[in-house]
Amino acid sequence: MKVKKLLALILALAMTFALAACGTSETASSGETESSASAADVETTEKEYTVSELTVNIWDNNQLDGLQQIADEWTETSGVKVQINVITWDEYWTLLEAGAMGGEMPDVFWMHINEASKYMSNDMLLDLTDYVAADDAIDLDNYYEGIVELYSYDGSQYALPKDHDTIALLYNKAIFDEYGIDYPTDDWTWDDYAAVAAQITEAGAADGVYGTAMNTNDGQDGWYNLIYGFGGELISDDQTTSGMDNENTIAAMTWLAENLIPSMPAQDIMSTTDPDVLFQSGLVGMMLQGSWMVNTFYTAGNADDYAWAMIPYTDANGNGECDDGERVSLYNGLGWAAAPNTEDPQAAYDLISYFCSYEGQMKQSELGVTMAAYKGCSDAFVTAFEGMDLSPFVEIEENGTLIQHPSSKDTTEWESLFTTDLVAAWQDPSTMEDVCRAIAAEMNELLAAE
Repeated sequence: MKVKKLLALILALAMTFALAACGTSETASSGETESSASAADVETTEKEYTVSELTVNIWDNNQLDGLQQIADEWTETSGVKVQINVITWDEYWTLLEAGAMGGEMPDVFWMHINEASKYMSNDMLLDLTDYVAADDAIDLDNYYEGIVELYSYDGSQYALPKDHDTIALLYNKAIFDEYGIDYPTDDWTWDDYAAVAAQITEAGAADGVYGTAMNTNDGQDGWYNLIYGFGGELISDDQTTSGMDNENTIAAMTWLAENLIPSMPAQDIMSTTDPDVLFQSGLVGMMLQGSWMVNTFYTAGNADDYAWAMIPYTDANGNGECDDGERVSLYNGLGWAAAPNTEDPQAAYDLISYFCSYEGQMKQSELGVTMAAYKGCSDAFVTAFEGMDLSPFVEIEENGTLIQHPSSKDTTEWESLFTTDLVAAWQDPSTMEDVCRAIAAEMNELLAAE
């Protein structure tokens, strides 16, 4: 491997990632609209829609083709065209909030755990409760309970579960082969992970290759899993206090500082070049990654080099109250929501219902869009990517512990502390405990203000 060539590849990949994330939003005018639909509208048996097209906004270009195919199937029976627009993550929320505050919102869109409370508590989403009650295709008991609850507020349902995700270990077989190191197995502990990361870093020093990568922003697909695997927490169950000063949390983060950070690129490199790009550039041997990113690696030019194993587990090892063999993966799930002033609420809901129905969820898995929110539909996702074994993403559900992504009313406020304040500990691992305790104090102030 030549460093100059690898650096050039990084730049090329970075530009590719940026272009793939971009999309064009062309939202059709909805004109004068009502803020909500009556129960009579919901219970209509023969639906005559008042619109010929619905606009849908999402932020993941990898899911566009599959979702558009599902939407087109709905169009065949409804007669209503569906235009799906891909908006970059930051712009997505800027545009959506501007629309909710008096501008124009898309008819249907994704909702995320970090933003849901704000939108639900401020009447910025269409209340779907009556629509669900009148819909034979939707039974909320069929979905992962935690995801249903994410989008419920004050007794009402404001979004239907779109998907769920889990975390696995992604590795580059070519790097392991080059340095004569055995591939990861499903029996790995975190100590095994750290030992091999150090091996790769030492063997690849001349080539600028590192064992692993994880920046301060890699929460759900990174160090969050380590914290919960060690028996720690990010936030208390009642959402009132920080868990960053929990002794098990500090043990996990200290372990990371001492055992993983030395096998990573420098923090300033990981903060400017995403670990995903470093991995695809052949500069990182392995990392944690979520099921929502599978398509990115499957469609890469050297996808045959990439493989997955189950996320490592924590052995007792004196780590606080950890159970021997505890294997933990965080999970999360998006929701399909609609604008409260969409021109035709019934049409918007019916599209959501189709996405979230058993048929829609099976199609989502079969097409490799994402794992399903509908229980029992995700096995098809595993077989959607020929030649790539994705079984670790579903095996964790039977042979591990799933922890729902922690949240509160203003999740984004305290999560932003991790992105900024943890940088000091990534730069100087010896400060990790002090940094975690300082973050806990800041978090407690923010949570008290909620």
